Amino acid sequence: MIRLLQPVLAGVLAALVGFASTFTVVLAGLRAVGADQRQAASGLLALCVAMGLAAIWLGVRHRTPISVAWSTPGAALLVSTGAVEGGFAAAVGAFLLCGVLIIAAGLVPALGRAIAAIPAPVASAMLAGVLFDLCVAPVHALVQVPLLAAPIIVTWAVLTRFARQWAVPAALGVAVVAIVLTAPAGGLAGANLRPTVEVTAPTWTLAATVSLALPLFLVTMASQNVPGMAVLAGFGYRPTLRSVLVGTGLASTAAASFGGHAVNLAAITAALAAGPDAHPDPRRRWIASVSGGASYLVLGLGSGLATALVLLSPPVLVEAVAGLALLGALGAAVAGAVVDPIGRPAAVVTFVVTASGITVLGLGAAFWGLLAGGLFLLLHRQRSDPAGPAPEVRVPDQGDRGPAPVASGPAAPARNE
Repeated sequence: MIRLLQPVLAGVLAALVGFASTFTVVLAGLRAVGADQRQAASGLLALCVAMGLAAIWLGVRHRTPISVAWSTPGAALLVSTGAVEGGFAAAVGAFLLCGVLIIAAGLVPALGRAIAAIPAPVASAMLAGVLFDLCVAPVHALVQVPLLAAPIIVTWAVLTRFARQWAVPAALGVAVVAIVLTAPAGGLAGANLRPTVEVTAPTWTLAATVSLALPLFLVTMASQNVPGMAVLAGFGYRPTLRSVLVGTGLASTAAASFGGHAVNLAAITAALAAGPDAHPDPRRRWIASVSGGASYLVLGLGSGLATALVLLSPPVLVEAVAGLALLGALGAAVAGAVVDPIGRPAAVVTFVVTASGITVLGLGAAFWGLLAGGLFLLLHRQRSDPAGPAPEVRVPDQGDRGPAPVASGPAAPARNE
């Protein structure tokens, strides 16, 4: 009986850790680009449903433990980008376009190879710049609300030593207790705790397309889907990339009008479902994908309560929890940005411009950082090594079941996505 339940419990654990660790990042991102309380709650629910259905479908179809997650780096990108021209409707249009681009990457092999050809130091540095603002939030919270922030940070720090995978969920639990204890009397009384479905008609603007849709697509592909395939390959699984990208792209597209930003392969939590702890027999681990997907469907029912709790707390406290969840991703991104001495100067340029948070001509810092770093790298590569190609992340053709992407690409995605 224990062996039968083992993959089921592994999938449930992966979903719980993924949801509890980073839902605050998602809500902070949706609020940053203009979502109101109902729209943010709807977006969280839509993502849970899309992730759940995609994981169940892909797991059953491929008999492979394919874990699906929301794009945590993408949500951090929303925070760093902020409001775009056209408001939340324009952001929804960007979410929809991102989903279409993910589908296109699955159907058009050349597009997937083009994304993989982005120099690894530049892509990693862009991700580091996107994450930087959120990752310094715990420091700001410790100064602004020390009595609330200190127990959260201490809990996280201690558990990173003894039970790392539970460090962020436990810190979140402490934050919830702090929020409830300090909330005004009847703080949740007027809140809508039921699952909320809010449809937002998308609009499209050039600024939102360039500063939000394209960076969101790039971050999701380079920081989630490519490493996600690598994790699966590390455990001996090689699902068809075409099917995975089309499936997660369709899920992203379906969730967009309800406020969901992007759905993709999980990477870190994927190991919980694909590793030997899920089941000794690799042929039985696909059950973890199904149970994880079903768990996300259940967790989506709590999206209203999660949103209400986040809105009751000081914004910096929510960002602090999100920042703790992303510190591992920031460290990995910085390491990936500077590992190549040749690309290091361009990576620094990319990081500085992206982390600056500038908006020029309505275009966000992620776009300008990627452009500045790419041009800088091109200039110096032409001077020092005219024929030397930039480091690449190899992505198999969409019909290939051969070796999965190697780990030379952008640094690992957000921890506990």
